[in-house]
Amino acid sequence: MLVVGGIIGSGIFLNPAIVAQRVGSARLIMLTWLLGAVIALLGAFIFAELGARRPAAGGGYVYLREAFGPLPAFLYGWALLLAIATGAAAAVAVTFASYAAPLLGLRAASEPWLAAAAIALLSAVNAAGVRQGTVTQNVFTVLKLAAIAALVVSALLAPPLTVAAAAPASPGATPLIVALGTALVPVLFAYGGWQQTNFVAEEMVDAERNLPRALGIGVLVVALVYLSVNLTYLRALGVPALAASRAPAADVMGAYFGPAGRRLIAAGIAVSTFGFLNLVILVTPRVYQAMARDGLFFARFADLHPRTRTPVAAIAVQGIWAIGLLLSGSYGQLLDYVTFADWIFFGVTAATLFVYRRRDVHAGSRYRAPFYPVSVLLFCAACLYVVAGAVFSNPWNAVRGSVLLAAGVPVFLFWSRRARWRADVRQAKLRR
Repeated sequence: MLVVGGIIGSGIFLNPAIVAQRVGSARLIMLTWLLGAVIALLGAFIFAELGARRPAAGGGYVYLREAFGPLPAFLYGWALLLAIATGAAAAVAVTFASYAAPLLGLRAASEPWLAAAAIALLSAVNAAGVRQGTVTQNVFTVLKLAAIAALVVSALLAPPLTVAAAAPASPGATPLIVALGTALVPVLFAYGGWQQTNFVAEEMVDAERNLPRALGIGVLVVALVYLSVNLTYLRALGVPALAASRAPAADVMGAYFGPAGRRLIAAGIAVSTFGFLNLVILVTPRVYQAMARDGLFFARFADLHPRTRTPVAAIAVQGIWAIGLLLSGSYGQLLDYVTFADWIFFGVTAATLFVYRRRDVHAGSRYRAPFYPVSVLLFCAACLYVVAGAVFSNPWNAVRGSVLLAAGVPVFLFWSRRARWRADVRQAKLRR
């Protein structure tokens, strides 16, 4: 449920239109989504072995720290708190509110407050206990899969729609390899999110066995869902209409069932984004918890509540910062700035498996990633492609994102010196 809920947000309801615009044929659309599934599965294999080797709270932060040192690990956590996780939470909460408010009969002016209330509510739920957070995740993951199933079954059982003529979708003079590559970018973003499950490996029952299973099964389920949804869009709308659509799912359900169908899919998107928001709030504070354990962040972030056994301070600060970004309207810019950095960390974290394999030649783990080292090389190449695309499409955003990351270096130096000072004080007390 964590893996599926961490991947499926609003992307599958919107991104297929972008893919259709860039490749222009049904076969290439399906091929692009299939390639995205293969890359996601390779990444899941890699993170499954990393999680089995180090089932600790913090996931990628821990792997980066042990493989490449504390600075890149800290910068990863810094980026998550500053923009990646909190900005994503704010953006997803806004998307949730934009679909939920009309269903609840609320005016558009109330949407920011509804989004803030969703973040506050889910922060409180996850602070109340791991069980409460995971039950919420399970419920909303089942609901979002039910909404997608309704879309797929309705369209596949009904006759194809008669849609208005649209300009033919075609990649034009763009070489096939380039068209496929540009179409892969929104596909890979839609498949992203499964790596967040590694953040909570320490709290899983028998993580060395269950985390690899969860990652493999979860990504396969999502791949099946995404391929089915794209077949639905193609059958119902055709390539030209899909490429011209701004909301394919709403267009399909609206054409079959009228306004009631549009309301149904709007409710499905609201449920899907609400579940994704819960996942971000549930897992990300474990990174700040791991940073605090290392003395690189506020000590309170490492404390677990004696009754709920959750990092309440970390959850609360993350929620407050996300709401602040939401109400200030600055979350979109921050996300644009650091999107490329997210994929840098993604690829570099996958590369830590090279270090673990070299160091632990004889140690091993219960699970070993298949197709190693080819799987790691291919996955890192895919991450590099996304980073390059983000940089070339908007180099100024990449510059601004680099500045935000660089701002974390003096913060890291402050906390690392403070940690050394505290260690020296403890040693002096012991000697006395």
